[in-house]
Amino acid sequence: MGGISIWQLLIIVAIIVLLFGTKKLRTLGTDLGESVKGFKKAMSDEKPQDASFEKVEAKEAATTEQKAKEKEQA
Repeated sequence: MGGISIWQLLIIVAIIVLLFGTKKLRTLGTDLGESVKGFKKAMSDEKPQDASFEKVEAKEAATTEQKAKEKEQA
């Protein structure tokens, strides 16, 4: 009914190639592929959220202990 036929897609592709050129489209495709690859890598390299919270809590505890020692010495 309202779908796009193969001929319409080919005409659109031809117009895009004429406007931008093959070199720019190739560069765009390469950049897009690298960004998708980087995104997938970042998603697979997730660190546990608890580890970062533990570091913050340990740092706060050390700061609190240091302040307590300073008060005792004063």
